[in-house]
Amino acid sequence: MEGGDHGNNIASDSVDTDVIDGAEALSKLNKNLVRMDELTKRLVAALSSRRSSDAGLQGPGPELYAKAMAAYWAEMAANPGKMIERQVSYWGQALKHAVEAQTALASGKPVPPPDEQPGDRRFSNPLWTEHPYYNFLKQQYQISAAAIRDTVHALDGLDHIDKRRVEFFSQQILDLFAPTNFLATNPEAMQRAVETEGDSLVRGLENLVRDIEANHGDWLVTLSDPDAFHVGGNIATTPGKVVFRNRMFELVQYAPTTEKVQAVPLVLFPPWINKFYILDLKPQNSLIKWIVDQGYTLFVVSWVNPDASHADVDLATYVDEGYLTAIDVAREITGQKQVNAIGYCIAGTTLSAVLALMARRGDKSVRSATFFTTLADFSDPGEMGVFLDDDFVDGIEREAANKGYLDKFFMGRTFSYLRSNDLVYGPAIKSYMLGEAPPAFDLLYWNGDGTNLPGPMVVEYLRKLCIGNQLATTGFDLMGEEGLTLGDVKVPLCAIAAETDHIAQWKGAWDTVQKMGSKDKTFILSESGHIAGIVNPPAKKKYGHYTNEDGAATPEEWQAAASFHEGSWWPRWEEWLRGRSGRKVNAREPGGKDHPALCDAPGTYVVARRDE
Repeated sequence: MEGGDHGNNIASDSVDTDVIDGAEALSKLNKNLVRMDELTKRLVAALSSRRSSDAGLQGPGPELYAKAMAAYWAEMAANPGKMIERQVSYWGQALKHAVEAQTALASGKPVPPPDEQPGDRRFSNPLWTEHPYYNFLKQQYQISAAAIRDTVHALDGLDHIDKRRVEFFSQQILDLFAPTNFLATNPEAMQRAVETEGDSLVRGLENLVRDIEANHGDWLVTLSDPDAFHVGGNIATTPGKVVFRNRMFELVQYAPTTEKVQAVPLVLFPPWINKFYILDLKPQNSLIKWIVDQGYTLFVVSWVNPDASHADVDLATYVDEGYLTAIDVAREITGQKQVNAIGYCIAGTTLSAVLALMARRGDKSVRSATFFTTLADFSDPGEMGVFLDDDFVDGIEREAANKGYLDKFFMGRTFSYLRSNDLVYGPAIKSYMLGEAPPAFDLLYWNGDGTNLPGPMVVEYLRKLCIGNQLATTGFDLMGEEGLTLGDVKVPLCAIAAETDHIAQWKGAWDTVQKMGSKDKTFILSESGHIAGIVNPPAKKKYGHYTNEDGAATPEEWQAAASFHEGSWWPRWEEWLRGRSGRKVNAREPGGKDHPALCDAPGTYVVARRDE
């Protein structure tokens, strides 16, 4: 009896535990359902408040699709055998794989058929390989994607510009419809949802609603924890002072860390598409700090984040109230007749025009120039060329004319889609489907901290310098000087390009240097891309670089004959710069009698936001 009673008690306890667990699970489910209902209402409200924007900013114009369709039908008419052969090959692969999968299931041994598809980081979860259903989805997707890419690549009726655009945007469609991007066909997301009893989906919906609300009804995934960094607090901390301010920029002069400095000051012009602190994220990888530590008086331009009050600002405004003014202030503060100048990306392109202008005017205020990842010859703009067409620029022009500026959202989205799997879909899966919080990553934080662009400037830059390629061909008119070209640039120059740069492709940067009129030219090719190729501190010993002091007719010949060097290019460039920086003088504290310090670095413009 005692044993029987004890057994009944155990059974009773087990039932009670199951009841409690079930009640807790039901309570948790109900709470999640209530929370999802609240979030859904917020989502609908956020989407309904979506700001209006020009249709030309949403994708390529219909003309491109019409050209692609015409080329396809022309190909079909001219060579039907080749097109049919391609279709038969696709259907053969897809059907063969489907039959193999069906046979495996029918055998009672649910083992996926052989997987000969190329490796793809999106399908790194073992379930894509081991689970028959998910493996089937993956292989069918990859077979279809390869067939579409091959068909587009084989189109002969398009010029190279249109063909590049068709290939790019068709790949965007393929990336969008990858099975990884949908909950029902993503095994990791489904597994996470089950394991967390739906919590991951609730957190994901919270992340999605937050992003859509933050972007005024549009969608752009948050890449980094927005609360993890504070500009001037734990990033952009190199000591200095703002010594000048106007409506276009603040000029930061950094405090010396050596007793002696080079006589000729250095003025750095960063791109105004993003903020300058990419060069000062943290002390270990700060190019700004490193330059100061080598014994230079460094001035850095911190561009304003424009709003509607800058609706009159064109490229000449950036040159007159930006470049020329910053150079003059640096000369006044240091008492030097000349400065050395650095231009990064779009700021390097504009620096090319500034140097041509100064040469025409006989102005010798710049002793030497350094260009970081700079294109000024847009004969081949590389991957960015898919956006350099009238359909997009027309949309930008209409949008900018309506508001006076181009909102940072559009440029941020454009650059993200150049690396859509890394900067759009991958982060979106982690945030929305897995419910993960964005990582605390300073580089991605900076990437999301964009700036607006004045309407007249961005349209002029795109139409005349990019699409028109005027600096490299017919000539660019600027501030009363007509027909300025790269050949007018005469100062000694050093250009650093990045081997895998997807924004300013290195071969175009090499061509840019060749067209400049300087007799003293140095070209350095760094490993890595647009950011990592430049932010490459020597202590990390991460990326190497190439040099070639002999002449070459093409960038390919230059690279084939180049010498590879381990480690950062920074010391090599500093040696080049030192030879053009004069004698040593006593270190200079920021500011002066006529230019007192206005505030501490990094200043006020870099933290100002222009959100609607």
